[in-house]
Amino acid sequence: MDILSLLGIILAFAAILGGNVMEGGALGSLFNGPAGIIVVGGTLAATILQTSWPVIKRALRQSRWVFIPPYIGLEDGIDKVINWSVRARKQGLLGLEGLAEREPERFARKGLQLLVDGAETETIRSILEVELDSREQSDLEAARVFEAMGGYAPTIGIIGAVMGLIQVMTNLEDPSTLGAGIATAFVATIYGVALANLLFFPMANKLRGIVRQRSRYEDMMIDGIIAIAEGENPRSIELRLRGFIQ
Repeated sequence: MDILSLLGIILAFAAILGGNVMEGGALGSLFNGPAGIIVVGGTLAATILQTSWPVIKRALRQSRWVFIPPYIGLEDGIDKVINWSVRARKQGLLGLEGLAEREPERFARKGLQLLVDGAETETIRSILEVELDSREQSDLEAARVFEAMGGYAPTIGIIGAVMGLIQVMTNLEDPSTLGAGIATAFVATIYGVALANLLFFPMANKLRGIVRQRSRYEDMMIDGIIAIAEGENPRSIELRLRGFIQ
């Protein structure tokens, strides 16, 4: 569980609700069903319209990373590569075959299998880099779904505000309806801006950060696997890979 993500969301909405109470406002004034339907529904509709179904599914799967990010252990990865290197120097590359079969990470398993098969270093690098780039682009495209939602939400909020003002202007002769119309107008704007800046944009940035960290890990694995294929000393490999840890 990413405590910072949970804490960030709690603080963001606590600040808005707490500030409203300190100004003398009622909490109920910030809850408006029609405004919520306009902003949330309109934002989802615009995002779905511009996005393909596979990308939406990937974005929904990735959304849990905001609170439960995938484990990316650079130190563990270095230890793993060093163990492979020691095994390869003692038993040859064929000695890695058993490790390849038991390796839980798909990317690392593929690299080990290429080593065992005796592929050329350039071939190994090319195959692994293509997979890394393809996966990275797909993950970033999924993260952009939340960025798009952040872009649409404030505009949809303005549409809700205009709709509320239209209701006010068309019912000036009935003062009992003016309050509801004005409330929808202002609350819709708050919903749009708040969702964009307190939820959607931060989620997109968080996911991009995780994708970049994951790509750095896989870049490190590629360098380690290539170094093993070239027969480098385990100590030299360790020193090289530690350059990935900032």
